[in-house]
Amino acid sequence: MTSAVPGEPRRAALTVAGRLLSFLDFGGPGSPLLALHGHFGEGRTFARLARELGRSWRIIAPDQRGHGFSDRSSEFSRTGYVEDAAAVLAHLGIRGAAVLGHSLGGVNAYQLAARFPGLVDALIVEDIGAEVDGDVSFALSWPHRAPTRAELLEGLGSSASHLRDAVREYPDGWGLAFDPKDMDLSQRQLNGNHWADWLAGDCPALLVRGSRSSVLGAEHAKEMVARRPRTRLVELPAGHTVHETVPEEFAAAVGGFLGSL
Repeated sequence: MTSAVPGEPRRAALTVAGRLLSFLDFGGPGSPLLALHGHFGEGRTFARLARELGRSWRIIAPDQRGHGFSDRSSEFSRTGYVEDAAAVLAHLGIRGAAVLGHSLGGVNAYQLAARFPGLVDALIVEDIGAEVDGDVSFALSWPHRAPTRAELLEGLGSSASHLRDAVREYPDGWGLAFDPKDMDLSQRQLNGNHWADWLAGDCPALLVRGSRSSVLGAEHAKEMVARRPRTRLVELPAGHTVHETVPEEFAAAVGGFLGSL
């Protein structure tokens, strides 16, 4: 399963409840780091991080349900996402891993730590809180299909620059690697108060906040760190997508935290 060269991913898959769940294994000799992307993303979101950390950490990055090359699901519950992540680790025979998550993936990560504590040795949460109240209904206006890639990107407007990696060619035209209706449903089921899950885990944790984030406020981030033992906060000069805006600084923060364990 593991690629011989760190940072060069190998795509594999497993079946969970009749659905295909695809993931990238970036290989390497290091300890496992499960990386969970946010809405509209996919496993290759973490390709840059894998290049930075690949000599010390084996990054495994699923395309979460309804994203990338994984199948759609009839539901996008908290339990479903968490059980998918646990299934990937079980499929690979991994009994303990560091787990990193951005946004949607961040909540999935700390809920995995809360509900399957034996699977999570350390936790990195990127720019998401213990209380979530987001809205991605703007995605419902994006075109379903377009005759050409250029026309699809034009139809996506200002969002196009964030979605280029999600563009796919289908038999009936160009579209995205997810259904916006699924993303809207997933976000609505993500919203809520998750303090109990955030506080349930006691493994070492790093909370990474973008200093310009409109998703995770500064005071909320400080409260999360103050209330959870063995948790530290790093703020980097970015908005919500810290890993994309300042990739070197993000990798340094993650690598420094993991190296200190």
